[in-house]
Amino acid sequence: MYAIVEIAGQQFKVAKDQKVFVHRLEGEEGDSVSFDKVLLTGDGDNITVGAPAIEGALVGAKINRHLKGDKVIVFKKKRRKGYKVKNGHRQYLTEIVIESITAKGGKKASESKAEKKEEKKADSDLSKHTVAELKEMAKDKGIEGYSSMKKAELIEALS
Repeated sequence: MYAIVEIAGQQFKVAKDQKVFVHRLEGEEGDSVSFDKVLLTGDGDNITVGAPAIEGALVGAKINRHLKGDKVIVFKKKRRKGYKVKNGHRQYLTEIVIESITAKGGKKASESKAEKKEEKKADSDLSKHTVAELKEMAKDKGIEGYSSMKKAELIEALS
């Protein structure tokens, strides 16, 4: 089982017992943390997609250690001007180990019958559609002269 979870503003694909380096998290080494912003879970062919996050889903992790990342050199130079600036940066990181992925609730990736009924109901209220969408509907129905019609005329013709 795997999950795509948002941790400290970044998205990670995680699995059980995986080590992940993330931006520095609050907490001591050995503390347990949980992330509730799970965007997707997958277990074989069963994929659950959130809109935007899956309600009730939780990824549990344990803080392994705090460390600094590799040094990044930022060097700026303008030739023939005598301008050189050299800066370095080391990102503060936290290593976490994923302990558990719990998926409860959420929406399946395939549409259910109830969602299809809602979509048909939304099509009946034509005033909520844009002019481009209405023209596309008129084209599909075979209405002639739809390209020069205004929104009200399109709604009347499609009703």
